[in-house]
Amino acid sequence: MEWGLSSQVLRSGFIEKVEKKSGQRVCDCYQCGMCTGGCPVTFYMDYPPNQIMRMIQLGMRERVLSSKTIWVCASCFTCTTRCPKEVDLAEVMDTLRQMAHQEGRKAAVDEVRVFHEIFLENIRRYGRQYEMGLVGNYNLNSGRLFKDMRQAPKLFFRGKLRIFPKRIDVRRIKGIFRKITSLENKA
Repeated sequence: MEWGLSSQVLRSGFIEKVEKKSGQRVCDCYQCGMCTGGCPVTFYMDYPPNQIMRMIQLGMRERVLSSKTIWVCASCFTCTTRCPKEVDLAEVMDTLRQMAHQEGRKAAVDEVRVFHEIFLENIRRYGRQYEMGLVGNYNLNSGRLFKDMRQAPKLFFRGKLRIFPKRIDVRRIKGIFRKITSLENKA
């Protein structure tokens, strides 16, 4: 893989921004590869986690924020628990997704964007997750309408799926979302 670096890229301040927003010392990563070795979704990524860390260290903002990796990360914390320098890589990935979102970048993997939007809309509407709505809307919006239809009756009869969502203190949840929106607009 060929990476073009310039002194301008190296002095971009990208690593400092990521470290400040994530609260993690990205500069401590010495490329042992433990994060990549344990990651269950590396095969879906365009760059493995340790390469993302190196690209952050090198100030390669554009490449990092446009990568599939930051969107594919499942935030399972395997990388975090394996890191000998105790860098919370899952938090770094979350920070990178937030930075990309704040810059108006679309997710490099459309299914992730669709899932994210539906997930948050369910929380906004019902105050909690509504699984049947999540799966149904996701399948409808990702073009896989009948994908999980065989599992639905089994889950329903075992009491794992509700036909109607259960709501909890929706007014408070909507207030939280309004507060987040106002904070994002100020940033």
